[in-house]
Amino acid sequence: MPAPLPWLEPHDPFPSPDQAWGPDDPAPGLLAAGGALDTDHLLRAYSQGIFPWFSAGQPVLWWSPHPRMVLPVAEFRLHRSLRRTLQKFRADPRCAIRVDHDFGAVIRACAGTERPGQPGTWIVPRMVAAYEGFHAAGHVHSIETWIDGQLAGGLYFVNVGRAVFGESMFAHATDASKIALAALVCLCRRHGVALIDCQQNTRHLASLGAREIARPDFTRSILRSQQDPAPAWAFDPVYWNELLPSAITQA
Repeated sequence: MPAPLPWLEPHDPFPSPDQAWGPDDPAPGLLAAGGALDTDHLLRAYSQGIFPWFSAGQPVLWWSPHPRMVLPVAEFRLHRSLRRTLQKFRADPRCAIRVDHDFGAVIRACAGTERPGQPGTWIVPRMVAAYEGFHAAGHVHSIETWIDGQLAGGLYFVNVGRAVFGESMFAHATDASKIALAALVCLCRRHGVALIDCQQNTRHLASLGAREIARPDFTRSILRSQQDPAPAWAFDPVYWNELLPSAITQA
């Protein structure tokens, strides 16, 4: 039998992440239920490596998986096809990466994206409202792929200091979400961010260089990273040099 799941009142502290349900329990990584979904609560959660994830009709569920899937930005795998895509994107004046230009559109597009093996979305209206407030407080950002003046894809992420937590992505055009992820990797490399939290293990993320690490190692990493000031989240095209040879190098 699993340990009883703690029920949180709005101002209760979170249990220690190492109290999350283990691999033999019904929902590995589940830590607690209930509590508030406001900016203060979200900030305290992410500062401890805890995140909310629940479906319509469920209470707020808080998670801290073990092991934890992370993408070390130095190990990002730029496959040949994506490299060609980025080179074309970079050279095309109709294409641009924007940060926080239309966060609301990004999170709603992520909410509306069908996922294989998932009957619905975890980005329910309550989550959208909460993360829009978290965005207004400066802790959530969107990386947006724009083509011909249209939002073609993107992602959003949480940051606490230099700790970065990837949340969700979408694409309305081929590879548009991968372009946004590559841009985030460039930003992280530029600003000394070592890891992007990916939360859950997926084959797609593993193909790009993500791997699992133990929860204690993850917790130590984010505790160190959040002590540093947050970067200025703005994308300059020169940042593509973190992944692509510069024009001078190519000449």
